[in-house]
Amino acid sequence: MLVHGKIQKWGNGLALRVSGVMRDIPNFKEGSEVDIEVTEKGLHITKAKSKRRIKLPFSEAQLLKGLNPKTGHADAIANPLVTEYGDKS
Repeated sequence: MLVHGKIQKWGNGLALRVSGVMRDIPNFKEGSEVDIEVTEKGLHITKAKSKRRIKLPFSEAQLLKGLNPKTGHADAIANPLVTEYGDKS
């Protein structure tokens, strides 16, 4: 299908409005992630393949549960001297 569009100024850049069949046929919605292939002939825009989310065995809250400065080894954190911060200029 051939669709005619117009590239217009948008701020300091250029934009192509994705509306009508350009939006509806590939089922683009606000926030849709896309892959854009750039060639000398133009642009080829496709929906990005969904990234598989890895289900981790523990949540952040579970990992931090029960931690305090002693069990989190805060006592092992170095206290740098003022001279170790380097030049402030």
